[in-house]
Amino acid sequence: MPNTKSNINVMIDTEIKEQAAQLLGRMGIDQATAIDMFFRQIIAERRLPFQPVVNLTLDEQIVAAAIKSDLKKIELITDTDGNILVDKERNPEIYDWAVNG
Repeated sequence: MPNTKSNINVMIDTEIKEQAAQLLGRMGIDQATAIDMFFRQIIAERRLPFQPVVNLTLDEQIVAAAIKSDLKKIELITDTDGNILVDKERNPEIYDWAVNG
């Protein structure tokens, strides 16, 4: 089979497209590659396929770590951009994890 390319024109809600493009970018995948992967997987599995995993933001990882380690309830403080601020003195375990992984 020759290696030719075809265009696909799809109308999709602008907000959905932008959100998907942002998440795909976090995965290191552009939209055309994602669609190609999707179609190839459909062929391979003969069904609607996989669920790509979105890498958690640092803030999401901190919250997940706090929940997983069963720490006592703490108040999370955020800056004006919504980033979580971790007090090194009050929450050394979370601070150490955020800095060292």
